[in-house]
Amino acid sequence: MEKANVNLKDLVPTKLKPCKHLVANATGGASYILAFLLVVFLSNIAHALLRTFRQPRVVAETLVGLIAGNIVRPNKDIFANVIQTLSNIKDFGMIFHMFALGLEMDPCMLFQRPTREAMVAYSGMLSTFILALFLTPFFKYSELPSLEFTFSLSVTLTSTASPLLTRIITDHKIGKSEIGRLVVAAGIHADFLSTLLISIGFIILSVDKSVGFRDYKGILKITSCLIGQVLVTVVISPIFMGWVNHENPPGKPLKGSHMVLSVAFVVISCSCSTFAGYSPVMSAFISGIVLPREGRLSKMMISKVNYFLNSIFYPIFFVWVGVMVNFRKSDPDNPWTWARMFFIFVVATVGKVVGTFLLGMMLGLNRSESVVLGLLLNVKGHFHMYMALSAVQNAIITSSTGTGLTIAIFLTVAYAPLVVRYIIGRVKKRSPNQRMALQWLNPINELRILLCVHSPQQLPSTINFIEISRGRDDPAIMVYVTDMIEMTEKIESTIVKKQGDEVATVTDKAVVEMRDQINSAIKTYEEENSVSGVTLRRMLALSAFSVMHQDICIFAENLLVSLVVLPFHKCQAADGKMVESQPKFRYVNRKVLQYAPCSVGILVDRGFGSTNKISRSSISLKAAIIFIGGKDDREALAYASHVAMHPGVKLTVIRFLLDTNNSSAKSTRLGSSNVSLPEQEEEMKLDDEFFADFYERHVGGQVAYMEKYLKNSSETMSALQSLEGKYGLIIVGRGGRVNSILTVGMNDWQQCPELGPIGDLLSGSSSVVSASILIIQQHRLKGELAALTEEFCVM
Repeated sequence: MEKANVNLKDLVPTKLKPCKHLVANATGGASYILAFLLVVFLSNIAHALLRTFRQPRVVAETLVGLIAGNIVRPNKDIFANVIQTLSNIKDFGMIFHMFALGLEMDPCMLFQRPTREAMVAYSGMLSTFILALFLTPFFKYSELPSLEFTFSLSVTLTSTASPLLTRIITDHKIGKSEIGRLVVAAGIHADFLSTLLISIGFIILSVDKSVGFRDYKGILKITSCLIGQVLVTVVISPIFMGWVNHENPPGKPLKGSHMVLSVAFVVISCSCSTFAGYSPVMSAFISGIVLPREGRLSKMMISKVNYFLNSIFYPIFFVWVGVMVNFRKSDPDNPWTWARMFFIFVVATVGKVVGTFLLGMMLGLNRSESVVLGLLLNVKGHFHMYMALSAVQNAIITSSTGTGLTIAIFLTVAYAPLVVRYIIGRVKKRSPNQRMALQWLNPINELRILLCVHSPQQLPSTINFIEISRGRDDPAIMVYVTDMIEMTEKIESTIVKKQGDEVATVTDKAVVEMRDQINSAIKTYEEENSVSGVTLRRMLALSAFSVMHQDICIFAENLLVSLVVLPFHKCQAADGKMVESQPKFRYVNRKVLQYAPCSVGILVDRGFGSTNKISRSSISLKAAIIFIGGKDDREALAYASHVAMHPGVKLTVIRFLLDTNNSSAKSTRLGSSNVSLPEQEEEMKLDDEFFADFYERHVGGQVAYMEKYLKNSSETMSALQSLEGKYGLIIVGRGGRVNSILTVGMNDWQQCPELGPIGDLLSGSSSVVSASILIIQQHRLKGELAALTEEFCVM
């Protein structure tokens, strides 16, 4: 019997073949989704590992992309499809990237008188351009070397990735310092001018297979379309976006029809010039520049685009980078490959450093910090990798050259955090050790306080605290009102950079509303006290709860504050009891107490915010300071000396003394602590001297004094309970007492040890005292703490 030759494919009915293709497409789609999720997962792990070195997320994503792109190499047909898919995604995503970049740029900066930041940026750009223009032709980076290519490469090397630079500066918490503001502002100037020059270059030059001039008809066609696009956008966008903002006021969701119209308008605005052959990526940048940056619609677009970029596009983009950077084709055995890579890195770095160094000498900047400015302004980013590898795809440069340029760009990002850490370490080494506490503050010097809030409900108590802390108008006080906000992925995607003093801001709706409320209250207080000795500044501690204490400690150190005041993690309910409102902030408070470079206070608000506005013309608040002894009580008394000078506060100083007539007290007055006897005697001597000085300067008039002789902690508790209804605010020290017989045993039933025995007893749920409590801990020196003695600057 003959064997029949049957092809199984022929047995498949013709009607089922579309289903077969559908299954294949679904399988391919699922593979792409799984690959994307795997890349995001690996990027998160790499970022968590590199976070200890303060490396930005782009470093982790680049490493994951390079490894994934070179390890996973499917067969030729599948690989071609992957390359095509990734190329389409990277072009589409880069349009969004450049649109967001343009939307955050202020074109008016080009027409203003050059500031110091602009001069720093332009000097670094000029020196880099000259150096690259004369030296890069010797290394033949292009397949077809030409003046046009050399000019384009030189302009690209002059630029700075301002979004990455801003993130690095803010991650290191120096954005409010002078050097931080200078670096970020100079980076924005350099980024804007260089990208604008590249945009103009795309009008004149063609980048198809080689870099060459377009014919004059093509240039005129693109120019006229681009001018028309800009004029139409400038004229129509304010009217259209103003109408959308008016129809969708804050607090209401954006209407779906208006959302569709807005997206359509932006797409049309970005695509007009592309029909004439202009680059869609650069067209999006131009449209972003001329669109209005203010208003709800613009902020929403920035927020949504940044969320898309950070969550979806960047991980995929760096997989494309890894696929394009094929180390097997980069000829790694050829020394010329490595020479070209390091040369382009050296040219860009030296050019920036030389420019900023020379200008720094002219402006009188510190030499070492001028060099550091150049190193930071050399940071490159996503757009520069896109340009380098797109040149490989267009066969303008070889694969080995593209790989070298990509690695050089990666190195500029990787070393930047190390440079910032060097700046911070160098300033600290130059600074002498000193105690940042109220007790050692010179009375003629300005008092600096970092006052933290994490809810608008704390505004009344915040304002009242500022008022009683000011004392008399001379010397003045500086209060940094700091918002404590948890960093989430949603909030992180809404961060945008600024050209002014604010290095970056958050456009998340809830955060904006909260900050606006606080700003309004602060502004109102400033207007009502415009001639007083109070200066208010705004700060933002935007971090995960696990590291928020680091932000606060860095702020305190850089701003030279003597006291950090934190809100208690519990709030008062309607029945008067204290209930948990923000339990995660308790962790932050405890860590700040442990690591703060200055004194720390915790304010338990139980009606202090509901107190009528404290007047300077009549007594409107009765306050008490309890003094038992020890460094924390001395610090509390030092703060009370400022409160004592306020004309609207009636202060009572209550000193708890050990009843020496008690037979048991005679043997326990000394030696009841773990410290040595001479040390106890020295502490008690300091207590007596400091209290005597306070008594001589303040007691009398509005400051009353009373003594209570107690035998043990039981009598201390009774004395504290007797304060009910007499005072609106009670100030106490957290602990650190050598005369512990009056508080012995109180630690056994503490609910909140961070408040100390006295503070915990007064603020506990079982306490009959309804007054607000301020608990103060004096700065503890742990080894040598390098605290700054002057403003963090580069002058």
